[in-house]
Amino acid sequence: MAITVTLDVMLARRKMRSRDLAAAVGITEQNISLLKSGHVKGVRFSTLERICEILECQPGDLLTYERDTAEQE
Repeated sequence: MAITVTLDVMLARRKMRSRDLAAAVGITEQNISLLKSGHVKGVRFSTLERICEILECQPGDLLTYERDTAEQE
């Protein structure tokens, strides 16, 4: 996967649990878990905006791009 979600790192930095973030954002813990594991096809900008607001971060703090080695060949 070329896009990696680093939400778990930001949660650790902010000393916040997934449960608390889910409640503050207004989504289920299961959706936070899926997002953390990268098992989502997309995320609404409104959800991403709320997560960034609560964690006081930028979208780039939560998502990184890494080129797949298979794509380079």
